Amino acid sequence: MGDRTLTLARWALAVIAVVVAGAFLLQQRQGDIDVSYGESPSSDYREGDGGELSDHTVPSADEMARRVLAERVVRLPGANATWDQQWVLEHTDDVRFLFAPPGLDEQERDRVREVSSHPDVANAPFELITVMGTRVSGGVVSVSSSDLDEFRSQFGVGDVTELVLTAAYHVQERDDPPQAPAPAWRAPTAAELDVVARDLERDRLHVAEGATLDDIPASAKHAFPDTEPMVVALPRPDRSAPIPQYAPALAQRFPDTPIVVMYDAFVDYAGPYRDDFYEVATAGFYGVMGQRLATYDYPQGNVLGAWLNDVTDVRYAGLFDRPLPYQPIDPLKVTMPALPWVFAACVAGFLALSVGSVRRSSRATPPTKRIAALTALAVEVSGLTGPDSNPPLTRAITHLDAAKDLDPTPTSRRYAHALLDKAERELAQTARLIGRPDYDPARYVAGWGA
Repeated sequence: MGDRTLTLARWALAVIAVVVAGAFLLQQRQGDIDVSYGESPSSDYREGDGGELSDHTVPSADEMARRVLAERVVRLPGANATWDQQWVLEHTDDVRFLFAPPGLDEQERDRVREVSSHPDVANAPFELITVMGTRVSGGVVSVSSSDLDEFRSQFGVGDVTELVLTAAYHVQERDDPPQAPAPAWRAPTAAELDVVARDLERDRLHVAEGATLDDIPASAKHAFPDTEPMVVALPRPDRSAPIPQYAPALAQRFPDTPIVVMYDAFVDYAGPYRDDFYEVATAGFYGVMGQRLATYDYPQGNVLGAWLNDVTDVRYAGLFDRPLPYQPIDPLKVTMPALPWVFAACVAGFLALSVGSVRRSSRATPPTKRIAALTALAVEVSGLTGPDSNPPLTRAITHLDAAKDLDPTPTSRRYAHALLDKAERELAQTARLIGRPDYDPARYVAGWGA
């Protein structure tokens, strides 16, 4: 390999090492970070910012306790949970029920909770089941829905029949309760379907009287990127009569179109990919948000927007029967763990080539100075040698004489330096044998510039 090639390789390694070190250090750069100790980011949110509080209020805990002692079922103004009261009362004994409205603020909720621990109620010969909105609790235990049918009854119809019966059996430590009657559902009539379909054909949105949805949330385009969904918003239906189930019928009227139907705070869906995502997304949404939705009085737009976000998450998780969006690999992040090793290898290669370059440059010069320096050293130590040190000195002088006789050609120079290397080793052995480290060639010839 020529000297020019080795030089280029050496500096190429140096450049690569600098680039690798710079890239690695830039990746370690810290951004502007605002650290606030002891300050929770949730402090920015205040209860009521999401429109979840209502205008309802409740009386004092003493007043509510007095009414619970006097009546088996107490329903405060604004309470909207529905139930099959006669059926529950027939299947329970020594249990009383307190219904409070949804959307109460923290102080009002605390007053409702204080009723169960009020001395007169706590010492009474009955158990108290409390219902705030559709959130049911008995003692220290809250009872919640666990499947889509129960979620639809609780959040779509406001029915808590099964929940209050389960809570009553739990606080009395009784066996599993009987199956509670659930709200009945039916197919919509042609007239009912036509009213909704006309609005969907015109605006892709139907908002029935009493519903609180203002518009289709912007997150719908992420949840359903292929086709804009049609959305139906309905108020809480009456549980005393069979309830029209619009989603399947509308899906037949508008094939290959996402159909979203809201019954109060419950979201039903029919259309493309229903089997792939609906049950997973909806069960997960109400399983996580159920207690909060049951306690507060959120507008339908907030509930629908949050549900659409969960559908989007499921779609991007690959459960939507479609490939994930392509994300190109960042080569810098992939190779980042190897950059320190690449840097170390480049530095080692640079140093190795540099040492070789220095040695080659010294061998490329005429060996005259080395011959003179080593000859002078041989003369000086010749008067100090003895039987043990004479042989290496003699061999060193032989190598020096051979180097002097060579022609000054490039090939002869390389051979002369090889002979001088042997002479140095013999003189170094001589210096050790006579006990004079100051006559070691490495020290002695340094002053000669050889």
